[in-house]
Amino acid sequence: MSVDQLQVRARLHLPWAGSIVQEQATDLACGHDPHHAQDLERALNDHLAGRRWPHSDALLGFTALVRVSPDERIRERLRPYWEERIELEYKHELQKIRVEQANELTRCWSAVFRGLEDLPVTAHAAWLTSEDFAEVFGRYLTERRGTVPELVSLLREAVRGHNDLGLGPSEYTQAWDAALRSYEERHGLTRENH
Repeated sequence: MSVDQLQVRARLHLPWAGSIVQEQATDLACGHDPHHAQDLERALNDHLAGRRWPHSDALLGFTALVRVSPDERIRERLRPYWEERIELEYKHELQKIRVEQANELTRCWSAVFRGLEDLPVTAHAAWLTSEDFAEVFGRYLTERRGTVPELVSLLREAVRGHNDLGLGPSEYTQAWDAALRSYEERHGLTRENH
């Protein structure tokens, strides 16, 4: 059939097809709240999927795909909700970006500090970069070096022996190993060999 013939036949069937879709939509709409237009749209399109009209015409058939919009009054009532939700989603995204950037910076600075902390000149060399970095790095070194006397003290007590506690050498070693693991975890240290 020509395009003109197709258009004429389509126009003849259009009111009839519209009434079928409207009837189906009315039946399904009763089970949906007015502010859940997307749910109705999904249900209606699922209901109409795979259907074809008219059954009697072998050359021409209609299928329907429906779009449902809420009434203007519903849209006005939902506007504050959507505005707040959009704002919350964007704030959430910004927070995620901030966390990712802070995490990346923390990893970078941790690598720099680990690479520099064992060199004797680093505390002085830090002043060549910036005062803020030098101050923070100096505090970091002081705190890290402050833990060394604690560890030395613990090791001296361990060397003095297990006799004072009434433990055997194996039990005493296990107790100190547990204490050392706890100390390493607290200070973010890792063992080369476990």
